[in-house]
Amino acid sequence: MTAPALVRVMGRWTVTALVINAILGSSIFGLPAVIARSLGSASPWAWVIGAAGNAVIILCFAEVASRFTGAGGAYLYARASLGRLPAILVGWLAYLTRVSAVAAGANLFTVNLGEFFPGVARESARIAVLLVLLGTFATVNYRGAQGGARLSNAFTIGKLVPLAIFVVAGIVFVAAHAPAVPSPSAFSPSTSGDWLQALLLIGFAYGGYDGAMMAMGEAKEPRRDAPFALGTAIVFLALLYTGIQVLVNAGLADPGASDRPLAAAARVFLGPVGAALLAAGALLSVVGFLSANFLNAPRLTYALSEHADAPAFLGAIHPRFRTPHVSIVLFAVLVWALAAYGNFQWNATLSAVTRLFIYGSTCLALIVLRRKQPGDAWLSVPGGSLLAVIGIAFCALLASRMGRAEVSVIGGVTVLGVVHWLIVRRQTRVQTWTTG
Repeated sequence: MTAPALVRVMGRWTVTALVINAILGSSIFGLPAVIARSLGSASPWAWVIGAAGNAVIILCFAEVASRFTGAGGAYLYARASLGRLPAILVGWLAYLTRVSAVAAGANLFTVNLGEFFPGVARESARIAVLLVLLGTFATVNYRGAQGGARLSNAFTIGKLVPLAIFVVAGIVFVAAHAPAVPSPSAFSPSTSGDWLQALLLIGFAYGGYDGAMMAMGEAKEPRRDAPFALGTAIVFLALLYTGIQVLVNAGLADPGASDRPLAAAARVFLGPVGAALLAAGALLSVVGFLSANFLNAPRLTYALSEHADAPAFLGAIHPRFRTPHVSIVLFAVLVWALAAYGNFQWNATLSAVTRLFIYGSTCLALIVLRRKQPGDAWLSVPGGSLLAVIGIAFCALLASRMGRAEVSVIGGVTVLGVVHWLIVRRQTRVQTWTTG
């Protein structure tokens, strides 16, 4: 009998919605205040520069992804181009990135929910809410990729509605009050350190597309649809994020003073109803981000197993639902543990740093694959090798902002990855020897 396999159920616009949902989380609801505090009136330009830097990396992802049809994302690309050891290291870092990012989102959800239901602040209640929330997403995705994709689509639309209302109301307000728009000369007040820190945070807001690529084993036309989805997402979100920063700066006398800048600006544009709408939108956005990652991340451990780099049970496909059900349950348990016993800042920082290594590895994969397999890509990006070098340099520049704690975590993951590689290499040799 043929073993059950994943089912290709995601069309082009579902993949696009998945990428947008994987990127658009909670950051945009809080970061405009942080960026305004660091850069003042130049803050909108930081979103433009951040989009340009991430667009370089996204173009590398688009070309490399157009060579593959399977699950695994950056791990799969590294295995085909860089070898088994680098691929396992990338796999560890990618999985840590996903688990920590989703745990950070779950932490933020409970914090924001506490504004509506103060009892959630109690530790027992918070842990129970996390259990219900994460258990729900695990159940939906356990029962089928199509259900998980539909849920992701619904949350993508749902989270964009309050932001669209905010943008329209803000434009009307700006048109009526005619505030000054920041010019490029506004770069001067900030130091280079301010800019690097701001770009690292903005990189977190634009990040997450690497997670969406993990689920391409269930896309109908992954070689064509992945580049389309990545390109559409970065253009759309660059316009959205930059516009939101401009409107926050225009609507608030001191945009850096608020912990919830969008809600504060919406109060100016629309009154108390607007503030409540954006507060609810922040919750919905976090939940949507979680839904996207429950569809994406378990496909990484499935891919590791598929290539004999993880235990076989992680690659098990449910005979009825055709999902990697063991990997889904494992992901839910790990996220719950990290969210229950960690906090938002630690999880978010860890995710922001580890993903830089994922991006750098994919940029390097583009260079290697062009030499090893010329002409195999569905999409060939003009000047792709140069863009890959720029992308690696951009990641290295942002990684220079790592603190001692982040360096320790990266070092620990590297050690574990090498031990993992030694184990699977030995098992492979034993299997080769015993089979002749």
